[in-house]
Amino acid sequence: MFGGGGMNPRKMKQMMKQMGIDVTELDAEEVVIKTADEELVFSDAQVTRMDAQGQETYQVVGEPETRELGASDDADEADDGSDGGIPDSDIEIVAQRAGVSKDEAREALEAEGGDLAAAIANLE
Repeated sequence: MFGGGGMNPRKMKQMMKQMGIDVTELDAEEVVIKTADEELVFSDAQVTRMDAQGQETYQVVGEPETRELGASDDADEADDGSDGGIPDSDIEIVAQRAGVSKDEAREALEAEGGDLAAAIANLE
């Protein structure tokens, strides 16, 4: 961004702070990008959020797995059909991460079409 090929990281941080840019590393478990044709799923991706003048920008670094659209829905239904296609393990993850009941977690997952990250974000 700044052409800092040989610039020392501390100097770069200082310059960014002077310009009002705040950079934060996020502890993301999974990032899903949905396009019209497919889903790009990044597991163990490095995610950085940069706040500059009220505008948030996210950078995702990692190797994505490509899935056809709807493939994750089929996999969810195969895991457990008792919750309308949402596996109990997903409900437990959301409940634990967001600190809510399993019923609230299930509702959030259903509202987000089974998207774990979106359900957790909405509950926090």
